[in-house]
Amino acid sequence: MKYQFLDIEKKWQAYWEKHQTFKTVEEMGKAKVYVLDMFPYPSGSGLHVGHPEGYTATDIFCRHKRMKGFNVLHPMGWDAFGLPAERYAMQTNIHPHVTTEENIDTFRRQIKMLGLSYDWSREVNTTAPEYYKWTQWIFLKIYSSWYDPRIRKARPIETLSDELTEKGSVELPSGERLSSTDWKQMTRKEQHDYLAQFRLAYVAKIPVNWCEALGTVLANEEVAEWTEKGYTVERRPMRQWMMRITAYAERLLEDAKNLNWPDSTLEQQRNWIGRSEGAEIDFPLSGRDEKIRVFTTRADTIFGATYMVLSPEHPLVGPLTSVEKRTSVEEYQKQASLKSELERGIEKDKSGVFLGTHAVNPATGKDIPIWIADYVLMGYGTGAIMAVPGHDERDAEFARKFDLPIVKVVDGGPDAPEIFVDDGIGMNSANDEVTLNGVKTADAKKVIVDWMERKGVGRSAVQYKLRDWLFSRQRYWGEPIPILHLEDG
Repeated sequence: MKYQFLDIEKKWQAYWEKHQTFKTVEEMGKAKVYVLDMFPYPSGSGLHVGHPEGYTATDIFCRHKRMKGFNVLHPMGWDAFGLPAERYAMQTNIHPHVTTEENIDTFRRQIKMLGLSYDWSREVNTTAPEYYKWTQWIFLKIYSSWYDPRIRKARPIETLSDELTEKGSVELPSGERLSSTDWKQMTRKEQHDYLAQFRLAYVAKIPVNWCEALGTVLANEEVAEWTEKGYTVERRPMRQWMMRITAYAERLLEDAKNLNWPDSTLEQQRNWIGRSEGAEIDFPLSGRDEKIRVFTTRADTIFGATYMVLSPEHPLVGPLTSVEKRTSVEEYQKQASLKSELERGIEKDKSGVFLGTHAVNPATGKDIPIWIADYVLMGYGTGAIMAVPGHDERDAEFARKFDLPIVKVVDGGPDAPEIFVDDGIGMNSANDEVTLNGVKTADAKKVIVDWMERKGVGRSAVQYKLRDWLFSRQRYWGEPIPILHLEDG
């Protein structure tokens, strides 16, 4: 007898729905299992083959657990905010709420046809106010908290305000130093701005992927999709909401030691966080009051820094560009804005433009030219580097192309390559106050940082590859961020 798929499946699907077969009821004392699938985005095209592939696997697991006597909670929902619905609304003049509900109806019908054992009484729609009010609640909890590294966890922002009122910032590991009196004399706005540098959710002006035609910021993963559709995406500094996940960098590294994960996965985690020990160094500007701050893991090579490079997005590019160089610099910035960070990082042919101004190498006292180049990224370090072409391959390529000086300050021995990038012995590295000549790299780092700290031109520092998470979008069809901006900022 031929199996009648449609008749039999429709019969049992109707039975399951009528009798709420997979509805989860609280049963005290019964072992529980909670299985959450990734909610699909309800697009207009309906389900694709990847949806049932994953959902079938979790459904098998849930059915097995029910047969073993577990009380299984297996809900379904819709991750329904997003750019496609908003874009479709702009094209058709149909509100995204209408098209989203229609698409959800299609997805729900198709998933039920698959016979998956979801508890539909707990269906979730992320565009429903009764749902996203909890997203907003979580956001406000994060916004109203700061990470205290002394106890390795977040605390209410009021505790920081209380500490500043009582004893100032003397015990805080970071931030501008001020006394209790300084804090009390600040205006309400000044206190708000000071606390902002500690809040776990904050606003910052950073380079983002801006699409003028879409009127929104795109995630890095979205850029290729929309450029293939013919849209222009450029890097542009904009004010965005950020999550201060970098505050947890050390805790993430420490707690990873307690995870029962494969060694390869733990190594990926460590590389993702990317802890680097080094120094922050301030380079004075020739004939000006400002300074350029860089982070480097090789402070011992400062005597070989023969030029500086700023990211095209660095805020000092405009003020430091001479009149004669302004046109070429602005054109270069425009071209750099059309490249992704990945493209900028892998391009072999180095490019750049001289700003027409100079900084002073604090170790040699010599003026060194300031350039912009797109191989320097604003999102890592300070967005500026001291270029040491004698001991860095990228700096060397740049220096050769633009005929910039190459000075060797680390001796790698007779078999060392032309551009020696490893540890060695200091050479050509002395002034009237400090010398690294004949000193091994590890010791030379300590010597030069001690000298910098005494001179007030640098200090030891730790940096991470890990970046704070950008989560805001210039979108209508998304969760409203529950913050009011007053006229005074």
